[in-house]
Amino acid sequence: MIADSAELAAFCQRLSSAPYITVDTEFMREKTYYPQLCLVQVAGPDEARAIDPLAPGMDLAPLFDLLANPAVLKVFHAARQDVEIFLHLSGAVPTPLFDTQVAAMVCGFGDSVGYETLASQLAKARIDKSMRFTDWSLRPLTEKQIQYALADVTHLRVAYEKLVRKMEKNGRIEWLSEEMAELANPNTYRTDPENAWKRLKPRSSSPKFLAVLKELAAWREREAQERDIPRQRMLRDETLMEIAAHHPSGVEELARTRGLGKGLVEGRMGAAILEAVQRGLKLPEDQIPKPPERVELPRGLGPVVDLLKVLLKMKCDAQGVASKLVANSADIEAIAADDSANVAALHGWRRDLFGQDALALKHGRLALGFCTDGRRLRLVPMDPTEDEAPPPMEAAD
Repeated sequence: MIADSAELAAFCQRLSSAPYITVDTEFMREKTYYPQLCLVQVAGPDEARAIDPLAPGMDLAPLFDLLANPAVLKVFHAARQDVEIFLHLSGAVPTPLFDTQVAAMVCGFGDSVGYETLASQLAKARIDKSMRFTDWSLRPLTEKQIQYALADVTHLRVAYEKLVRKMEKNGRIEWLSEEMAELANPNTYRTDPENAWKRLKPRSSSPKFLAVLKELAAWREREAQERDIPRQRMLRDETLMEIAAHHPSGVEELARTRGLGKGLVEGRMGAAILEAVQRGLKLPEDQIPKPPERVELPRGLGPVVDLLKVLLKMKCDAQGVASKLVANSADIEAIAADDSANVAALHGWRRDLFGQDALALKHGRLALGFCTDGRRLRLVPMDPTEDEAPPPMEAAD
């Protein structure tokens, strides 16, 4: 394990000419708003090391420079939390990057495949799960802990190389570009306090309730960020909504809120809560949040949605692609209601794989039928001009 800045600089210099590196982190977040980085694992094609960011005097600048090196691809598995950590500490997203979890979805490993499954199937490795709940902030780390942590990047090398070869063979490298662009966008990881209310599940659509809830959630988010404590430890979601529902005007009313102690209500935090309530009550109408619109399907489209879902599963199973990557239930409903719906499934490779046939099925140019073995579905070309409706039944005598 590297616990010295000079040794880290030398290691990062050696990897600066590597075509790719695999990266993983171990962190703690139970008591903080931002993840507390406890360990970084990095491997090049021929070398793997664990880096101790908690070592006295450790300067992580060489690591951040390596992660920003445009000539070195950074390979993660389920990258979002790791990338969020590096963005917070260095101010930049590691680029270019590659997420093996997304790549695995393109290659037929199902939705959100775990690292253990990927390592087992591609690297033939068995991951020891006994260290899963280790407190990585404690020192010293044992050799077993370090080896467990390094396994997260050593087997990832094999998984990455096999996934790339598979995608090159089936021409799907470009399919990743949209997902990688989202992961590389810093806005993906930033929480705007003004939008914090959207994380909640409001139980009312009352404008006054939503206005107060918006200001309360924004105050809590800013306070949690500034104090670096989890938002739920500041004030629970249920308490925020209780205050928003009753919008108390003074300490005595606020004290009736379940989950608030007298000391909190009468202190600085109680005053801040009441100020947020007043800001919400005075919020201009054009700034009051609007609840998400419920999309009501036109009558009779339920069976169309069901058929499109069958088609999605059929096409994705045939192509070895996770259906979650192509379309979700909301996308399917949007396509059923509107041929020009603004959904990813009607653009690019997703349209070629599913969207085009979805529209054809919807308009009667295709039908779903069984193969002769009675076990598999197939698409059947249709003439949409033919009237397929059965003749009316004659009334019985």
